[in-house]
Amino acid sequence: MDDIIQLLSMTFIQRALLVGIPVSLSAALLGVPLVLKRYSMIGDGLSHVGFCALSVAAVMNWAPLYFSIPVVVAAAFLLLRLSGKEKIKGDAATALITTASLAIGVIVTSFGSGLNTDVNSYMFGSILTMSRSDVALSIALSIAVLVLFVLFYNKLLAVTFDESFAKATGIRAELYNMLLALLTALTIVLGMRMMGTLLISGLIVFPALTAMRVFKRFRSVMICSACVSVVCFIAGITASYVFSTPAGASIVVADLAAFTVFSIIGAAKYR
Repeated sequence: MDDIIQLLSMTFIQRALLVGIPVSLSAALLGVPLVLKRYSMIGDGLSHVGFCALSVAAVMNWAPLYFSIPVVVAAAFLLLRLSGKEKIKGDAATALITTASLAIGVIVTSFGSGLNTDVNSYMFGSILTMSRSDVALSIALSIAVLVLFVLFYNKLLAVTFDESFAKATGIRAELYNMLLALLTALTIVLGMRMMGTLLISGLIVFPALTAMRVFKRFRSVMICSACVSVVCFIAGITASYVFSTPAGASIVVADLAAFTVFSIIGAAKYR
């Protein structure tokens, strides 16, 4: 108990929990429709766009979050538009944006001071890079993402499972696909500071896949995914402090452990 109290008394741990829990919830909830729509790699593509934006912000000495958010949101809409083209499928569009953004980010970084500590923290995550303004903005945007997801839950559900039927019933599928892309872009940007651009997609994909190992109903998968995401985040942050390991990597390893356990349970359950 004393160790837990000592852990919670540290400022950077408090910031990590204040930001990480709502971001983990947002990522987990968005991960389910993204995985079902086979857009799970959109997180990886947008994270590389985020790296490009953060590299530009670092070189130009601009505020990283305020510059990255509109850039990543614009990339999400572009990716959605490219995915809708018959000549460029979803995975090809993601690969196109991913490699181009990474290349531009590396070139921009080379014009500055090279791969310094700031850029490394963007790639692999660092709790210490989060300022008070970052925490306030992250909490506000995370709450906005969660509220919008809950408000339009039924529409997103319909678009996820059968987009053609949703259009036939009068639902503006393109509008809600854009909403899903917007919420994903915001979540990616908020999570990059802690998880890093190379690991943030794991925060979206792992909880959803973990929940699907045991549960089959959409609502059950959503609830389980949210719970798994928060528990793994707290476990990862704790392990990071105890064993002095990178926070982002520790969280992903915790997600991997949960996925393994749920896979065993699921295999036994549906044998």
